[in-house]
Amino acid sequence: MNTYYFKIKLWSNKAIQQKIDYVHNNPVEEGLVYKAEDYVYSSGIDYSGQKGLVDEVIVFRNFYI
Repeated sequence: MNTYYFKIKLWSNKAIQQKIDYVHNNPVEEGLVYKAEDYVYSSGIDYSGQKGLVDEVIVFRNFYI
């Protein structure tokens, strides 16, 4: 079994947000749900301000240092 791992440098808040949005939108792109927060196995619901399946989800917010 070939497994490939790719390292991605998360050098900025914009890059981090882009990766989070990409993951959340996968179920939408595949036609499984209409909105990212509708997919029950995603943290997209937590990012929309609602409560998801997992008890503790750390939601990324933009921080400027």
